Amino acid sequence: MGLFDRLKRVVGANLNDLVSKAEDPEKMLEQALLEMQEDMVKLRQGVAQAIAAQKRTEKQYNEGQNEINKWQRNAQLALQKGDESLARQALERKKTYTDTATALKTSLDQQNVQVDGLKKSLIQLESKISEAKTKKEMLKARITAAKAQEQLQGMVSGMNTSSAMSAFERMEEKVLMQEARAQSGAELASADLDHQFAQLESGSDVDDELAAMKASLAPAPEPKLLTPEQPSTTTPVQPTSTAKPAQPVDAELEALRKQLDNL
Repeated sequence: MGLFDRLKRVVGANLNDLVSKAEDPEKMLEQALLEMQEDMVKLRQGVAQAIAAQKRTEKQYNEGQNEINKWQRNAQLALQKGDESLARQALERKKTYTDTATALKTSLDQQNVQVDGLKKSLIQLESKISEAKTKKEMLKARITAAKAQEQLQGMVSGMNTSSAMSAFERMEEKVLMQEARAQSGAELASADLDHQFAQLESGSDVDDELAAMKASLAPAPEPKLLTPEQPSTTTPVQPTSTAKPAQPVDAELEALRKQLDNL
């Protein structure tokens, strides 16, 4: 392989690669549909011209048939009148029109076949264009969806998923720790309150027992004997007690005890 051939192949490959990269599917679909519509316009013009030629040939053929029939009648009339020479001229003119009509008939048959083929081609092209329009819309929708998916994948790949998930896990752990602290604080507060009430109950039992012990230790009052000379209307002597006078704290404690008994 010569250097020129290799260079030609390299240039061709690079150009093909550039063209392939430059091709936008959506624009290429629009261009292809535009070209098909231009072809349909040209085909319609061709069909119209073929139909016009067919009509012209058909008209000439019909006129030739009329001339043939006319010269046929003229030949018969001349022969009836005994003018054989005139009848021969009429038949010669008839033969000329007959030959022309035969050629026109051949051309007309060909044009009929051509027009029928062009009409079928036009119908097929119109059907293909309609199908192409539908496919174009479908492909445009698929192209849009593919672009959106490609962009989404690019966004997802650009995100640091592991870092984001780690942040979520750290926040979740902090929330769990905060909930645990709040729950433990509530439990401690409840336990402390229960302990205070338990102390109050135990303290009440001790105070009751202390009061009962004081009452049992207090000495009983001695009875005073009365002499016959003394009247019994004297004021009885109050028993002396060895108990100490009540202090303000004890009085307050006693008042609180009474309030608790009334509850």
